[in-house]
Amino acid sequence: MHADHHDHHGEEEVHVTTGGYVTGFILAVILTVIPFWLVMGDVIQDRSTAVMVLGLFAVVQVVVHMYFFLHMNGKIQGGWTMMSTIFAVVFVAITLAGTLWVMFHMNTNMMPKHTELPVLAQPAAPAAVEATEATPAVDAAAPAAQQQPAEAAHPGHSSKE
Repeated sequence: MHADHHDHHGEEEVHVTTGGYVTGFILAVILTVIPFWLVMGDVIQDRSTAVMVLGLFAVVQVVVHMYFFLHMNGKIQGGWTMMSTIFAVVFVAITLAGTLWVMFHMNTNMMPKHTELPVLAQPAAPAAVEATEATPAVDAAAPAAQQQPAEAAHPGHSSKE
């Protein structure tokens, strides 16, 4: 048998070079500096356009990291690494989209409209508040409660046992 023969039928090994890492590093720095400049320089005025552009830069940077630093492509390990990555990306996208959809519809359907909010009563004038605080409240029910016999106050318990 051939002891030196490695059984890698159809699989391509990862060839790591310093040049590949340097290229990935330079691309990563460029893909970090440009969005930083766009935000700090207030280059894009429209918020939705800025979010889209920055999101695009983020996606490109993730791809650069996956290719140059994680060495992920369709040839390594028979394509299983790429397939598992695609599954993870689809799963995260569905989860994120579903979460945003639920939150949007909860906000739309559960929050009252401004026209449906009740009108709050205006606070009493300071003179009226002072007048009510100065006169003590008279409780008409208090004298009647004090005049009740003990049997009426506690039914079922009699002091004549």
